Amino acid sequence: MTDTLHLTSGDRAGEILAESAIPGEVFVWHDILYDGPRGPGWPDDRSLAARTRFLDEATGGGLGRERILSTLHSQYRTLAAAGDRERIVLWFDACLFDQAMLAHVLACMPHRGLRKAELLCIDAFPGIVPFNGLGQLRPSQLASLYDQRRPVTDAQVQFARLVDRAFALQDLGDLAELALTADAPLPWIPAAAARWLQEQPDPETGLGRLEALALEAIRNGCETTADIFAAVAASETPPQYWGDITLWAKINALADRRPPRVRIDGPLRRLPQWEGIADLARFRVTSLPNAADAGGAP
Repeated sequence: MTDTLHLTSGDRAGEILAESAIPGEVFVWHDILYDGPRGPGWPDDRSLAARTRFLDEATGGGLGRERILSTLHSQYRTLAAAGDRERIVLWFDACLFDQAMLAHVLACMPHRGLRKAELLCIDAFPGIVPFNGLGQLRPSQLASLYDQRRPVTDAQVQFARLVDRAFALQDLGDLAELALTADAPLPWIPAAAARWLQEQPDPETGLGRLEALALEAIRNGCETTADIFAAVAASETPPQYWGDITLWAKINALADRRPPRVRIDGPLRRLPQWEGIADLARFRVTSLPNAADAGGAP
């Protein structure tokens, strides 16, 4: 069947899916839907403008607002037109990034009369440890999963609407309830919600978990971006929801704090969050003493 739309997250997963023997068009959705301003469900122009500003800041200006807004419009046009397809297959990982995106896509589908879709989501694959997502698989391994897809149920769509609302409004109370949900229709959501709650600032240090892990790695002597990434990834609990762009943003935020927690030395004042801006190998990151270490405010 060639009249199939395969919707996934992550450029690497999309490339692997396109290289597999599975027929159909591959479309990669781009957005950080667990964070930033937006409304739940299908976005209006105001929500898209807010997302554009947020994503421009979250990627360090590496993409540009015009390109971001064009991408967002393209995504929702593609989803709106998916009703003409014979089959829609959703490929997602169990991580926070993918689960927030899955919930949003499912919550948006009824707004355009989309009633049928198939879902394939895994949190493990034989022989791959730690398993963080579909981007680790070879095309043949990905193709071997295709028969595991299952029809999306009404209960999953209704649950996705609750999840999408909680992430859109950043309702920490609702997210805490989701984290404790037993027998969730989307079984990977509780862990994803719990992971996002760990990113909320700690009352004592003012740091979220990813910032804290990055600072720990730097204080332990990791100075290059490659060493910091490896150390933080080793300390993280799979599935890893973040990539280099997100981690560099957290390190830059540590440098921008008052007082700063780290110093960044290199050809630019801050780590570039997009390829082609500057050579990451030329940067060094070192820790700095701060008031929090002496018992003061973070």
